[in-house]
Amino acid sequence: MGPLLSAINSPDDVKKLSKEELPKLAREIRDYILEVISVNGGHLGAALGAVDLTLALHYCFTTPKDTVVWDVGHQVHAHKIITGRREAFKTFRLHGGLSGFSNKDESKHDPFTTGHGGASISTSLGIAVANRIVNHSGKVIAVIGDASLVSGMAFEALNHAGHLKDNLIVILNDNEMSISPTVGALSKSFNKFISSGFYNHLRDDIAAGLKKIPKVGNQMAEKAKKIDEGLKHLFVPGLIFEELGFRYFGPLDGHNIDGLIDIFENIQKIKGPVMLHLVTKKGKGYPVAETDPAKWHASTPFCVETGVVNKASTSRTYTQVFGEMAVKLASENSKVAAITAAMCDGTGLVEFSKKFPERFFDVGIAEEHGVSFAAGLAKAGIRPLVSIYSTFLQRAHDQIIHDVALQELPVIFCLDRGGLVGEDGPTHHGVFDLSYLRKIPGMTLMSPRDGRELEQMLRFTVSHLEGPIAVRYPRGAVAEETNSPLKNVVPAPLVLGKSEVLKQGKDAAILAIGSMVYTAYEAAALLEKEGVSVTVVNARFAKPLDQELILKLAKEIPLLITVEEGSLLGGFGSGVLELVENASGFEKPEIRTLAIPDKFISHGKRDILLDELGLSAPKIKDEVLRLLKNVPSGDYFSR
Repeated sequence: MGPLLSAINSPDDVKKLSKEELPKLAREIRDYILEVISVNGGHLGAALGAVDLTLALHYCFTTPKDTVVWDVGHQVHAHKIITGRREAFKTFRLHGGLSGFSNKDESKHDPFTTGHGGASISTSLGIAVANRIVNHSGKVIAVIGDASLVSGMAFEALNHAGHLKDNLIVILNDNEMSISPTVGALSKSFNKFISSGFYNHLRDDIAAGLKKIPKVGNQMAEKAKKIDEGLKHLFVPGLIFEELGFRYFGPLDGHNIDGLIDIFENIQKIKGPVMLHLVTKKGKGYPVAETDPAKWHASTPFCVETGVVNKASTSRTYTQVFGEMAVKLASENSKVAAITAAMCDGTGLVEFSKKFPERFFDVGIAEEHGVSFAAGLAKAGIRPLVSIYSTFLQRAHDQIIHDVALQELPVIFCLDRGGLVGEDGPTHHGVFDLSYLRKIPGMTLMSPRDGRELEQMLRFTVSHLEGPIAVRYPRGAVAEETNSPLKNVVPAPLVLGKSEVLKQGKDAAILAIGSMVYTAYEAAALLEKEGVSVTVVNARFAKPLDQELILKLAKEIPLLITVEEGSLLGGFGSGVLELVENASGFEKPEIRTLAIPDKFISHGKRDILLDELGLSAPKIKDEVLRLLKNVPSGDYFSR
């Protein structure tokens, strides 16, 4: 750790430095970020690119009196380091350590816990309006990336902010290279001039003076305003923001700390909404990441000196299975298309996008539009595969109901990262999908036990024409590449609403879905060693349920256990409970639902989290033994 950084314990320490020392501190912070991320893994490119901006912000503003809201949160590494979390940063993304994103529970300098893009302007505007109502003088700054800015929510917020005219600074952190040539000397000089107090006082005074001229004053003031806008249009590409009611400045060099400080000092004196457009470089200061920003958006552990990523697992992942199957289905059927929301690589669709560019659509961070767009495609006879992370599809909940399900359209939802996702934490855990999709009329909802079954399910979705259908699958390696004996059991043919019995027993039945099937099978093997005979069912469908089999088991076996890597409320287990409770004519068995409790789950390795939540094979075994012996419950769900 560098000598300047080792003395930074709070933003006040940054303010004590001279402007000339700040670039050196920025280099030390970048070195420290690289040191930690190379060991722990995590987002990298955007974090390195935002270091200079972060220092300039904290040099000119005073948090938490002033509020800085970071959109998404994967650019907050430097912010965490200089706001009292320098030493704790070594625990970044580790279980029990710092979160990989902004986190309201970590620091008073983080107003929100953030992980989804596009919300920062809305939440910042709310704070700005509240400041006016309670007469609080603090400044409010939203830092949003160019990818997040295109989301519909961001534009809704810009429109509202322009209408309200409250004091709000929006910083557009643009790390795309398409506009970088405009960041020249003339542009910098012009923006410095138009943001200065002299220019803005003169502008306001001239407008006020012109309006006082009898009869023609208002007309002349309006013409002067158009001349002002026309002059800026010669140098500034941000007229759209001006039309929305913002004072726009930029694009400016987001790595010139001295220049950033000058413009921050100027714009914080301007009344009303301000848009500052900065151009930054992903991976700044680390040549390996600068040359391939897409690859280094995030990384697993790597060697800083060489840029070589530590040997990764060679196991096939569910994402790879989906990507390969999507290509195969599109090759067989010219009506198969694919949609993703700024996650082409993350969802495994890179090869699809190359082979079928005319049938591949990346809608950007605009999940709502993506789902409604898919509805239009389906209405006209196309079979759209909507591949979106489970946690991000939550943003399009209304569109799934209104534009797809209500219209009975056969849109195919492919939910990657279903369940716990590990180190990315609560903003990214895909634990609500079984609940929020199961309640939708006409929805068919599946989850595979392994990669082979995922292939079956994807092929099944393309032939399914009766309303929407969803497949949710976990992050990571396919289950058949583990050492489980179940890997040698080939999945049975897939039939709508029918489950698969993997093991017969008489003392208890474990009904598991998706990622929990192999775990349930392992738990049954452990119970067998205890002399307990267990039936294991691969449910396959959360909707429609295999009613015939479930009711048969309920009549014959005294204890049913449901296991799912999803929310306890409204999920697969709830469906089983509802089915058995509403049935009649037999004595009801005891039913225990094991799932994610009604709370947000922190970050950490998936196997650690599952064990803490009672969803590991040994913990499931213990719970079955407890229930069979009527021992008071070990409260897994209060941890």
